[in-house]
Amino acid sequence: MPVNQRPHKTSLISATNLTCIREERLLFDQLSIEVHAGEIVQVEGPNGSGKTSLLRILAGLSQPFEGEVFFNNELIHHAREEFHQNLLYLGHLPGVKGEMNAAENLHFNLALHGTTNDAISIEETLAKVNLTGFEDSLASHLSAGQHRRISLARLYKSVVQEMPTTKIWILDEPFTAIDKQGVHALEQLFKVHIAQGGCVILTTHQDLLTFEASQVKKITLDYAFDENSSVDSSIE
Repeated sequence: MPVNQRPHKTSLISATNLTCIREERLLFDQLSIEVHAGEIVQVEGPNGSGKTSLLRILAGLSQPFEGEVFFNNELIHHAREEFHQNLLYLGHLPGVKGEMNAAENLHFNLALHGTTNDAISIEETLAKVNLTGFEDSLASHLSAGQHRRISLARLYKSVVQEMPTTKIWILDEPFTAIDKQGVHALEQLFKVHIAQGGCVILTTHQDLLTFEASQVKKITLDYAFDENSSVDSSIE
């Protein structure tokens, strides 16, 4: 069997024996994950335990000290183009340019990922994140919550069709600076996405209130206090 394939049930994204070291500190060790279509995975743990590092490794943005990441059971660097076409990654920072208005920011981010949109489509998408009337406002004049909404608008574009345009959503603290109404709307969007055959992997310090506990797969990271410490990296 080729070295770039795994003889297991197909998962959208998976990883085997991930070890992450940052600044000579062990964050997690020998962590294996499998995420299938229709699943939502919450990565939890205290600040500094490696949550963002894990998401960046799964998204192919950082390299683990050891271990491999797979897309459809194929190494992501062997399926790079298809993997990137099926990935939507939103980092902890919203990635909004202050010199652009809300509409320009969304258009720029969508175009950067190969999605073309007209002005009407952009306006309709911003309306879904409650930014009607702010389309022409410079991002530098908007609040942190509105910056986050501009970033999250990309998710709504991904579910406008019966099949998601990007199957794998990796989201770092997507609820940051979002009010209760916005959190509820975002959780409903997650449900639509996984019902369409996608998956969601996210970090958040709060519970997903509209999901049953049995619906959420959890990965719990904990501190490693020195180079000889073991890491509590558990999957529920």
